[in-house]
Amino acid sequence: MRLTIIGAGPGGYETAVRAAGLGIEVTIISDGPLGGTCLNEGCIPTKSFCRNAQFVEDLSKADAFGVEDLNYSFDFGKVLKRKNEVVEQLRNGVEFLMKGKNITLLRGKASLKDSKTVTVDGKDIASDYIIIATGSVPAFLPVPGSDSEGVLTSSDILNLESVPKRLCVIGAGVIGLEFASIFRSFSSEVSVVEYCKDILPRFDVDLAKRLKQALVKRGIAIDTSAQVQSIVKNKDGSLSVNYLKNEKECSVEADKVLMAVGRRANMSSLNLAECGIECSKRGVVVNENMQTSIPNIYAVGDVTGGIMLAHVATFQGERALNHILAVSSGKDADSPVDKIDFSIVPAAVFTNPELAVVGKTEEECKAEGLAFKCMKSFFRANGKAVSMAEPDGFVKIIVSEGDEQHKKGQILGCHLFGAHASDIIQEVAAMMNGKATSEDLASVIHAHPTLGEVILAAVRS
Repeated sequence: MRLTIIGAGPGGYETAVRAAGLGIEVTIISDGPLGGTCLNEGCIPTKSFCRNAQFVEDLSKADAFGVEDLNYSFDFGKVLKRKNEVVEQLRNGVEFLMKGKNITLLRGKASLKDSKTVTVDGKDIASDYIIIATGSVPAFLPVPGSDSEGVLTSSDILNLESVPKRLCVIGAGVIGLEFASIFRSFSSEVSVVEYCKDILPRFDVDLAKRLKQALVKRGIAIDTSAQVQSIVKNKDGSLSVNYLKNEKECSVEADKVLMAVGRRANMSSLNLAECGIECSKRGVVVNENMQTSIPNIYAVGDVTGGIMLAHVATFQGERALNHILAVSSGKDADSPVDKIDFSIVPAAVFTNPELAVVGKTEEECKAEGLAFKCMKSFFRANGKAVSMAEPDGFVKIIVSEGDEQHKKGQILGCHLFGAHASDIIQEVAAMMNGKATSEDLASVIHAHPTLGEVILAAVRS
């Protein structure tokens, strides 16, 4: 069997490694650095910045831990150097994996010639199956001045040579708030301008409100219900971001502007329409098995316009490969091919403090007419959080009151705000995959003292 994968991000290279291990001849094509957006200009470099930011925040609290008269200087050049070293180390690891048996790596821009052929720089590659995993690119707000010098994408800001004195972030989604939090720790004066009435529009409302309060307390100015009209380059080199709020004209001055209004599927040059592959405004249209409108061509990750997270791309690649194996072996392709549940996807926002979610929000439960109740606990009552001087946080667990689809007490969602929320959330995700109830979770012995006990405290509240 011959499999061609277009794109070498998590959805591409991890699928390639697994397929090759099963004896499939894999050709993987990359027109950029291996590892895709996540490794090169997304998850990994931003988390490297987050670690630096957390370290600086810890230093600012040194007096509370008995370290007095602390003097230090901040070298942003070393922050960049460490980030680049982290990325290079992990990229080298991916490069090594791509040298494995049954894997052929090609560099260049790929396009589809037909349902069985991919063309790379004029060379045709015959395939039995094709997986499109080309990821996404930053979106831009179509307003005058959006192409001005000093207006940055989330990729650009990772390579700044110095910390801007004033940073304006357009967009209060995950990417925007992470960078706002990071550069505030690096001493930038940060302003955030968001079109929606709340930050993190698709997140739990209580969670978003608590995070907003924490960010404002740290000195980040946040203006919501703000519609950006233009970005003007001033004579002194600064930028003015002009926006409407309640029909009133407002403006914020900045030295750099981060355009963080989301990402869009990277479908350019793939020749999708000519090959008859159905696409929407969001991305390539796929079914539950990641098949496109051409059955032997699959698409995974950001290019499908769904949940744009690296771990989702990885598991979508696994689903696609599982389906390919089922089809090629003559099994019933319409029956479930694995146990992956794409309705249970944990996600995190690496601000300070962190925020993490999995499952349904209260608003979603209400919209679906589900009977539910919320169970809460607070970090200020958690021994580990207090001893860490991290008492700001809470957890909300949503459980069913019982209906045709859910057992009484079945966990429907969890929403966490506080230290190490990104790590704690995985416990609930695992329980939800097992259809566990709050009673099941309340019976699990948790080590003491740990931050994970906030979960236990919630279901025992």
